[in-house]
Amino acid sequence: MNQASINANNSVVHLDDDDFETLVIQSEKPVLVDFWAEWCQPCHMIAPTVEALAEEFGDRIRVAKVDVDANPMATHKYGIRGIPALLLFKDGQVVEQMVGVRPKAEIARIIDSNL
Repeated sequence: MNQASINANNSVVHLDDDDFETLVIQSEKPVLVDFWAEWCQPCHMIAPTVEALAEEFGDRIRVAKVDVDANPMATHKYGIRGIPALLLFKDGQVVEQMVGVRPKAEIARIIDSNL
């Protein structure tokens, strides 16, 4: 398994196909996964929102990013066809899926309703 890398503020975990099972499916707390790509402008637009949510929810949830170009297995398994795609996992299952840029308040409400 590869080591998941964590950004400077230690809030968002960058996953790859090898880490996905352990850090998302087997997680004891809900996980918000941002499927994104470097070339995707909307992905860059939502990135600060994703980081802010990671800080806001602290250790109540895990927030992760998956680069769709580098991780085809997870991308294919969850049927990601449009990005950014935010999937909220709880007990190893997808409980919410949002595609496109969404307001922070909307995403926070969805996370809160699943805590």
